[in-house]
Amino acid sequence: MASTVSRKALKQQDKFTVDVEQTVDFFSAHRTEVIRYGAVALAVIAIVAAVFYYRSHQHSVREQMLANAITLSAAPVGAPATPGGPSFPNGDAKIKAVTAAFNKIISDYSGTEEAYVSEYYLASRAVEAGNMDDARKKYQDVADHAGANYASLAKLALSQLDLAQNKQADAERLLKDLMDHPTDLVSKTQATIAYAKAIAPTRPDEARKLLTQLATDKSSQEISQIASAALNDLPAK
Repeated sequence: MASTVSRKALKQQDKFTVDVEQTVDFFSAHRTEVIRYGAVALAVIAIVAAVFYYRSHQHSVREQMLANAITLSAAPVGAPATPGGPSFPNGDAKIKAVTAAFNKIISDYSGTEEAYVSEYYLASRAVEAGNMDDARKKYQDVADHAGANYASLAKLALSQLDLAQNKQADAERLLKDLMDHPTDLVSKTQATIAYAKAIAPTRPDEARKLLTQLATDKSSQEISQIASAALNDLPAK
């Protein structure tokens, strides 16, 4: 039984690794477009993380409110809803309803993990709307005050905003901190890959060394593949 549980946990971690790395890849490829499109990837992380962390703890009122808000954020627009599920006639109506749902959690349950997950999501929406100052303020609040898991996600998001805004030193500082203080939601491996990609344009040899170590790690095929793909993107020696 223990072996089965362990394999299941590793599979979940690998899946989350892929989700995080896809987000980092998005920022790397579209730094000049991050204001327009970044929230899509970041919101996916917020939803995946929330489901991962709360899937077996849906008991309290605030946790149910968070689950409801996440359901709204995944609801279709301009299409029939699944039986018993929500849908929206247009994107504006969805944004209004989802924003209100997350803001209510923040207002009613300030200081809780559910409130910080909600703030993380709203930071993603602020990125999409081009309000970078508001996004940074919200991510920073989560990074400074949430529990280690969600704080690490906020730090990862902040590092990508820093890279998009040419704040290389700030991004590296955040990513090194994540490497030194891994969590359930941002592992040392995830942070290392993000760090390697961040330094690749200016320090390709250092990035290559980090990625080669991960590419040859046999403990996770998916991580090895991600690292190998990142290696292939490095400039030739």
